[in-house]
Amino acid sequence: MHKNTGSRGRVIERSEYQNYVDQNKINIQNNAGLYRKRQEIVEHPYGIIKRQWGFYYITTKRGIKRASADVGLMLIAFNLRRLFNIIDKKELFRYLMKKLILLFAPLQTNLASIYRIIFFSTEIIFIKNHFNKLIKSHLISYRKPELVFLKFNGGF
Repeated sequence: MHKNTGSRGRVIERSEYQNYVDQNKINIQNNAGLYRKRQEIVEHPYGIIKRQWGFYYITTKRGIKRASADVGLMLIAFNLRRLFNIIDKKELFRYLMKKLILLFAPLQTNLASIYRIIFFSTEIIFIKNHFNKLIKSHLISYRKPELVFLKFNGGF
């Protein structure tokens, strides 16, 4: 929006969003403490990721979903780094080991079942092989059963 100020030819320009900008300034002034707290808590990670780690922009990915995935990985890395600085490393290791044990407990039960099945199968194979050796050495007389085929001629 343009407005002519007079004979000198000066023009004042005002954005179509200027009303929103003015309202935002008023909100910031009325809630200065809240905005300061937001700067301390929320904006701090973005500042570190952007300025200290050098992630000013993402050019390797096309599309919002892929770029969002990259930003998500950056934030995960930030949170893990923060976690390592806050929590004692031995305590964190113990906690993660407990979680891994809980995660793999059902798998351990399944592996035990699979092991029993495999072990039972190998036992059966061992017995079969041993039995075949006995047959071949004629320790046991073994005769294949004769098959009897019946013919049906269609009459009773």
